Amino acid sequence: MVRHVRSTDRKSSSLGVPVQSALYEAEHEAFRAMVRDFLAKEIVPHHATWEDAGIVDRSVWLKAGEQGLLGMDVPEEYGGAGVKDFRYNAILAAEISRAGASGLGFTLQNDVVAPYLINLTTEEQKRRWLPGVVSGEIITAIAMTEPGAGSDLQGLQTTARRDGDEWVLNGSKTFITNGINADLVIVVARTDPDAGARGFSLLVVERGMPGFERGRNLEKVGLKAQDTAELFFDDVRVPAANLLGTEGHGFFHLMENLPQERLSIAAVAVAASRLILDLTVDYCRNRTAFGRPIGTFQNTRFELAEMHTEVTIAETYLEKAILEHNAGRFTVEDAAMAKWWTTELQKGVVDRCLQLHGGYGYMLEYPVAKAFLDSRIQTIYGGTTEIMKEIVGRSLGV
Repeated sequence: MVRHVRSTDRKSSSLGVPVQSALYEAEHEAFRAMVRDFLAKEIVPHHATWEDAGIVDRSVWLKAGEQGLLGMDVPEEYGGAGVKDFRYNAILAAEISRAGASGLGFTLQNDVVAPYLINLTTEEQKRRWLPGVVSGEIITAIAMTEPGAGSDLQGLQTTARRDGDEWVLNGSKTFITNGINADLVIVVARTDPDAGARGFSLLVVERGMPGFERGRNLEKVGLKAQDTAELFFDDVRVPAANLLGTEGHGFFHLMENLPQERLSIAAVAVAASRLILDLTVDYCRNRTAFGRPIGTFQNTRFELAEMHTEVTIAETYLEKAILEHNAGRFTVEDAAMAKWWTTELQKGVVDRCLQLHGGYGYMLEYPVAKAFLDSRIQTIYGGTTEIMKEIVGRSLGV
């Protein structure tokens, strides 16, 4: 049951500006403090090294598991906390964004993959996979996108045919987050070429299966520390016991789980927008031009006023979305609206804030420059803005 804090409770933005919130309770703020401490000690000092390497060290996943930051809603009998409250997920996503730790794949494991492994697995599968997901010993990924198919999931060409007690999997995937580190990959495959949307199934491919190969750790514009890879499947024999959910229902399983993924992306977008705006307000207070702080110029004040208003609206909308999701009322259309609007806002805010930094905004030593690079993917992955608008438009009957 979702409870509200008193309307008089307040939290602060990173620069101490009071922000009204009725979303988080004392236990959530205690969790936030713990996450911030963990990130400051275990992530921030190493992140630049991971960016140079193009991948996060696996050991940090074990440390995150020890802190209870992975699989928070996994039932206690499988090692999790058994807490189904997306407010914790949103806090973790926001604090990772706040720390600039864009290489971490924790939110993918928690917000995207974990629901499949909690809701679609057999008892045997739960006992085999969930404890490792919670401890960080098992790093996960989900493989949907292919070289010739992205947002249009029905265009996927990877196939799997049944052969006795196994599925024989063939095809390739690309742009797969956690692709190099992943020990367990949920693969979307076409198992019946004549069944349309009912012809897809989800298969769990595990590290070491013959025929499962990883390609390049892809070089990206941003998210430099995040391992994003090509995956190849050449007659991979996947045990029938690794079918996830119901055969032929893969497309529908995806549709059921995509809203939470898109809400997670929206949470990152809103947190990143607020962080960069706060940093820019501080910069405008201290940077001078023509003998006075640039924040005293009307154009600068108006830019900041507009962005503050827009980000505040986004924060309010996100809080409502999280409560709706916790209550089980958050729809595919709701998620599409949240995802496209907040990510487009993030892209615009970061760009405008970079402009206010002038030449310094173009220097990677300034957080706004890194945010500019990292934010560009937000309107693309998880479903492009154009696809999100299509989903919303169809819901209107047009």
